[in-house]
Amino acid sequence: MVVGVLRVRLGIFEAMTLKDKRRVTRSLRDKLRNRHNVSVAEVDDLDHRQAATFGVAMVSNDAVFVQSALDKIVDELRTWPHATLLEHDIELV
Repeated sequence: MVVGVLRVRLGIFEAMTLKDKRRVTRSLRDKLRNRHNVSVAEVDDLDHRQAATFGVAMVSNDAVFVQSALDKIVDELRTWPHATLLEHDIELV
């Protein structure tokens, strides 16, 4: 069994309030869950209106598949129009 964990930090520079941030993060979280069949949670920067940190997890029996799927998510986040990818880290366990 392979567990892949992706930690991403996003800048949401257009958000003026936490409500603006929630709108962006909810949309992103739902799209990632539906497109990639992963678990997604906001894990840090909860009270910061222009930053969000997500944890993304995937379980499989194939490490190459998990690495590829998480790389695709990172590529998708790089082109996300409402947020800027600041940093990411992938770990396979």
